[in-house]
Formats: sequence, C-alpha cells, structure tokens
Amino acid sequence: MSNVCSGKVALENSPVDAPVITVHHGDALLVVDVQKDFLPGGNLAVPGGEEVIDPLNRYLARFVQRNLPVFVSGDCHPPDHCSFQAQGGPWPPHCVINTQGAAFAENLSLPYSANVVRKGTTPECEGYSAFDGTDLQGRLCAAKVLRLFVGGLATDHCVLHTVRDAIELGFKTFVLRDAIRAVNARPEDGEAAEAEMAELGATFIQLEDLLRAH
Repeated sequence: MSNVCSGKVALENSPVDAPVITVHHGDALLVVDVQKDFLPGGNLAVPGGEEVIDPLNRYLARFVQRNLPVFVSGDCHPPDHCSFQAQGGPWPPHCVINTQGAAFAENLSLPYSANVVRKGTTPECEGYSAFDGTDLQGRLCAAKVLRLFVGGLATDHCVLHTVRDAIELGFKTFVLRDAIRAVNARPEDGEAAEAEMAELGATFIQLEDLLRAH
C-alpha cells in the first residue's frame, strides 16, 4: 500500500529476523502507553511491564542523538469510559484523566521534544490504537515520517492495534521485540499478536540491531 504521506510505495517487507538497522531521516520512534497504571502496582498492571523501560530508554537515546522525532501515546480516559467494567467493558478503571495512573513512568527518559498523543479521551472511543481518534497520522506526515519504530504496552492490545493501523496507513513498521510485553489474559495472546503483526508485514528488531549499525 502506498504511504499516505509521500505517495511512495512502502519498502518490501523484511524477514522477521531483521538485519542491522540504521535509523535516519524519515524514521520516528513511537512509545505506546508506558503509564503507571500498566506498571507494577497500577490498576491494570501488565506482567513484566516495567521491563520495557530500560530498552526503551536506550532506543530513545539513539533517536534523540540522531535528532529524529519521538512520539509517545497514552490512555487518557474519562471516568465513564466504555472499556471499564462498570460500563460493560473488559477492564478495571485505568489511566483516568488527571490521576497518577495516567502519568507516564517516572523513569522513562522522554525528551522535552516528545510529541504526546492522548487517546481514548471520550467515553465512547475505545482508543486501543494510537491512531484511533487522534491526529497522530497527520503529525507523522508533517514530520515526513516513512518508517515507524514501535514499542511499549501491551503487545496484545494497544501495540497490536497501533501496528495494524500503521501498516494499513502505509508506514514501514518495526516492532521493538525487546521493548514490548503482553497482558496474556490467555497464555498465547502475546505470541499470537506477534505472529499477526509479522504476517501483516511488521519487521521485528532488537536493540542490538541498532547498536551494531554505524
């Protein structure tokens, strides 16, 4: 599918075992929902969710060093959000606007220049994807982004939905395998989400794939 920003055809899909990747102009990092409610002690803690922070900080450092754009998405739900159990949804209240649970992890090294994307801000908008009901697509286009590097929480929900949309919109999409963790309500959910993303055309990389690049 053509990239909606440039009209150019996206690059052919790379194998799941990615080669060494060099980030450059046209690339952006998207950190998905690394918020306190999804970390240990939060209202909807993702198992091992805190483990994404260190690798994400190292990806962040690489993108900042290269003066490449960083985007960060976060749930910002009203108290009567449709995803909450009281409204018939599957989840306990989480990332409610103006609560500590909605704040980004304190030890996540976001640059001052990070572009913040708030999602799920109305009661009826689920907001799993960072593109759902937001202006993320337009902001990526304005920054002339062609390739999107995605990590964060959770693999089987917000990361999956975001990657689906990014690929559908024509962005060449890389998933940071060492900087995602799954809810795994069913034990196989995370693996199934990774398999779906790969089948859709996402390329999985790890930090070492960037660190080996010159």
